[in-house]
Amino acid sequence: MAGPRPPQQPPSTGCFTSVDDVAARLAETGYLASAAVATTVFLADRLGKPLLVEGPAGVGKTELAKAVAQVAGARLVRLQCYEGVDEARALYEWNHAKQLLRITAGRDESWDETRTDIFSEEFLLARPLLTAIRGNDPKVLLIDETDKADVEVEGLLLEVLSDFQVTVPELGTVTAARRPFVVLTSNASRELSEALRRRCLFLHIGFPDEELERRIVRLKVPGLDAALAESVVRVVGALRAMDLRKAPSVAETVDWARTLLALGADTLDETVVRDSLGVILKHQEDVVKAAAKLDLGGV
Repeated sequence: MAGPRPPQQPPSTGCFTSVDDVAARLAETGYLASAAVATTVFLADRLGKPLLVEGPAGVGKTELAKAVAQVAGARLVRLQCYEGVDEARALYEWNHAKQLLRITAGRDESWDETRTDIFSEEFLLARPLLTAIRGNDPKVLLIDETDKADVEVEGLLLEVLSDFQVTVPELGTVTAARRPFVVLTSNASRELSEALRRRCLFLHIGFPDEELERRIVRLKVPGLDAALAESVVRVVGALRAMDLRKAPSVAETVDWARTLLALGADTLDETVVRDSLGVILKHQEDVVKAAAKLDLGGV
């Protein structure tokens, strides 16, 4: 008598061989990953589980998905979430205009013949979730800013991410022959459901430490002097320590470094900082507060 069947293991994409391999290959794309980021990406790949990435805007959540897609030679399929996004925008819908033309052209046919025709692949408009699970080519599914979608959309995500299959009533069930690498991002503007979190590996990406941010700046702005890059990172760190409406992101640090390079600045003096604060701070009250509190004597 045969023993019990072993539990089925979730498929791995097989993209990465180790945590160090993740860090090295992401670095080749220009994405410098911390040990925590590299470890979680490796586990998501090895276990075949979706990766939920939370953190403030501009710290590299979306860029991580893009970098993984580049490394894997995979197609990036992106679902941009927003208030009001629904199943038709996320999953699929029918091309009603084309269906109407087909119905008009086939007036002499029976309704059964016409119905079979208009509810076929030719008239199906696949949206990101359906696109991601169809076909055998490698894909990275990016569900961006998940927290901006309505709670009802989470139910749809639960169904898709649990079994990686979608049922289209007129066509049947579509099951992924090759699971995509899934990245969900969130700025934590609302709390995601525990059910969704349970299906994912969790990663929080915060602001990097000074050393890592300095490396990022030097990589993204190679023409910037090392001493000036260090000063930029130090000032940005001081700004983040203030009670601002929006702390500057890593992306804005890089933008500021590029701005200083374009201005031909050799050092961060008070005039240069005050004149360019609008590059890294996006609210007037933050600019006023920063201009009043910044001590540039040690820069």
